[in-house]
Amino acid sequence: MVVEVTADHAREGTGAPVLTVDGLAYAYPDGHQALYGVNLEVWSGERVALLGPNGAGKTTFVLHLNGILEAGRGTVEVSGMAVAKANLAEIRRRVGLVFQDPDDQLFMPTVADDVAFGPANLGFSGAELAAKVEHALEQVGMADYAKRPPHHLSYGQRRRVAVATVLAMQPEILVLDEPSSNLDPQSRRELSDILLALDITILMVTHDLPYALELCPRSVVLSEGVIVADGETGQVLSDEALMRAHRLELPYGFDPRQLHPRRYGGSCPPSVDICKTGQRHQLQEDT
Repeated sequence: MVVEVTADHAREGTGAPVLTVDGLAYAYPDGHQALYGVNLEVWSGERVALLGPNGAGKTTFVLHLNGILEAGRGTVEVSGMAVAKANLAEIRRRVGLVFQDPDDQLFMPTVADDVAFGPANLGFSGAELAAKVEHALEQVGMADYAKRPPHHLSYGQRRRVAVATVLAMQPEILVLDEPSSNLDPQSRRELSDILLALDITILMVTHDLPYALELCPRSVVLSEGVIVADGETGQVLSDEALMRAHRLELPYGFDPRQLHPRRYGGSCPPSVDICKTGQRHQLQEDT
């Protein structure tokens, strides 16, 4: 029996998806094929974890969402707008990418300058720009650090400022690459509280499976350039055969069947199937 995620498990989405990926394929110049016809839809307000082993194609995939990489085949649309050279400025406003290393996004003399950089390049200035900076820093709990040099902050604080640099652009989709990496337990909790409070669509690339369960009602597993599973996070992580087949490992003693996301908010498509290499993958049922 195939187990499906329905309205009993998550809220149904309405209208058109905010992100539509259709048949996305990509090969690097050296000939390495990283993606093979990936299809994905994400609805407004969803929090989705993108899981998979090293080398699965996760980073390659997210770099297509705001046009850093150009699709070899297939299409990506954000709220109906195609990711294409003619639309890159607007696409990069709509899709905000937070890199794994916050220092890749922090290069200005002060925290406020870093957060202002994006909207200033969109033409905002004066009081309007200042308001955007203040609001973004308040969203991540860093308003009191606006005048501090970023290199004087802790790693966890820099991670939060990196998130603020993207939020200041008021994106429709927030894409995070390994947001919990190198964070101490307190910083990890603080960031999860921040992300849960945001009213925004989130796509989170992570190897931190408990973090995925905590934050994301839905998980997508990418392996060897194809989506092999897409469903409720607790169900996906509980499928031992699926996890073994794609080199995903939960911490010792961690049982996803006993836990649930802290706030099961956001919307979800009416039915999310678990699939495997183009076919439905049967989830193990609880005994």
